[in-house]
Amino acid sequence: MTSADRRTIVIIGGGTAGWMAAAALARFTGGQATIRLIESDEIGTVGVGEATIPQLKLFNAGLGIDEPDFVRATQGTFKLGIEFAGWGGPDQRYIHAFGAVGRPLGLLPFHHYWLRARAGGGTVSLWEYSSAAQAAAANRFAPPMDQPGRLPSGYDYAFHFDAGLYATYLRRYAEAGGVVRTEGRIAGVNLRPADGFVDSVTLASGEQVAGELFIDCSGFRGLVIGEALGTGYEDWSRWLPCNRALAVPCARVAPLTPFTRASARDAGWQWRIPLQHRTGNGYVYCSDFVSEDAAAATLLAQLDGAPLGDPRPLKFTTGKRHAAWVRNCVALGLAAGFMEPLESTSIHLVQAGIARLLQLFPARGFDPADIAEFNRQTDFEWRAIRDFLILHYHANRRDGPFWAACRDMAIPDSLAHKLELFRGSARLFREHEELFTEVGWLQVLIGQGVMPRGYHPFADALSREELSEFMTLAKRHVDQVAGRLPDHAAFIAAHCAADQAVAA
Repeated sequence: MTSADRRTIVIIGGGTAGWMAAAALARFTGGQATIRLIESDEIGTVGVGEATIPQLKLFNAGLGIDEPDFVRATQGTFKLGIEFAGWGGPDQRYIHAFGAVGRPLGLLPFHHYWLRARAGGGTVSLWEYSSAAQAAAANRFAPPMDQPGRLPSGYDYAFHFDAGLYATYLRRYAEAGGVVRTEGRIAGVNLRPADGFVDSVTLASGEQVAGELFIDCSGFRGLVIGEALGTGYEDWSRWLPCNRALAVPCARVAPLTPFTRASARDAGWQWRIPLQHRTGNGYVYCSDFVSEDAAAATLLAQLDGAPLGDPRPLKFTTGKRHAAWVRNCVALGLAAGFMEPLESTSIHLVQAGIARLLQLFPARGFDPADIAEFNRQTDFEWRAIRDFLILHYHANRRDGPFWAACRDMAIPDSLAHKLELFRGSARLFREHEELFTEVGWLQVLIGQGVMPRGYHPFADALSREELSEFMTLAKRHVDQVAGRLPDHAAFIAAHCAADQAVAA
């Protein structure tokens, strides 16, 4: 391939989104493209969360990244789920654990048998049948080591990490793969008069950078997708009312917990993300119900270590662009939209957008059918995640005006339909490639007190003795899996401790 045949891809902005895109394109375009990334050291990056979901393992594996090296370089820890404290009431907590809850029998998911056992007087918690939940409660972790012919361990995992260090890690990877970084601030976007496609961007230095495909990772501003191309924004704040966040790190304290925590507060919720060298914290709240000063005081009062700075404010409107791919521009990260990090989906949405772009990578003519399919899939995924987040707010059982407003709000028809199906006979269905599985929905529903009136009638096919044996064996397996795992901090110390990690 000659240099004249090479495509030119211009990435606008760095941070996690920009360098994830650069790394993936460097890996998968097979030398067919020249990739330039433009970012300015003058412009800070936004990072309201440093937690992920298990799908990130696929992204890293696709790049050929060594997991211990990645965890070490990003001051990372492991994550078995998200604990929700106080959402179902002031003293109540549950975990959305990664992996299975029990195991299916016949045609039915496990939870129908659990509900039958509960109706017969059973008192064992749903989470006692989850390997991830039990390991998280005991601060234990090691990757699953499943073997053929044996029952699967039943758990999955993700990561906590320093998002800035992850971007730096991917920058090294991308630049080693040929990506050229240009330091500079973009002063203008130049469109082709004939069709409105992006022709080039002009830097503050006067340099013009031309390209065929532009990837907008410029954050909330949406420099190309929004300002230059005029792509509108769909506001979802009527369902997800939080519009502010304050973030502050604090000193790490023991134990090193293998889960994210989301604690309900008077006007929103507070995150806690343990890393090797510090703990990330933040308060996501609605400014209609609390002032910034009061929110900062609440956040600082609830830290479990000494603060390592002042709370950093962030303003946002939950929602998404009407289209993430317009003409020859694809938006990723905050330029495409924002949903608060309640279920750690921000980095996943970047990853998913990159995967769709690679699958639908444009020919030189930019086929409108490819663009339409990209936007259709993006819209479906964002709306499905939106509904899952709304569920947490709508199904709360807390006192106070903010939480009452969340309970009383009208919800999307798609979510109302899911709730109606579950409240009847505990029926859950995953549509197409919806991100969150039936088990994820189940844990939030049960965890926040949405109990169905019944269960699938096929669960009555077991005798009482058969049901008792099935449930006992399921719990015994979970206890064995979780019980043989090492301490989370000990596993990290043995396999992937960062050079500058602070000792517990």
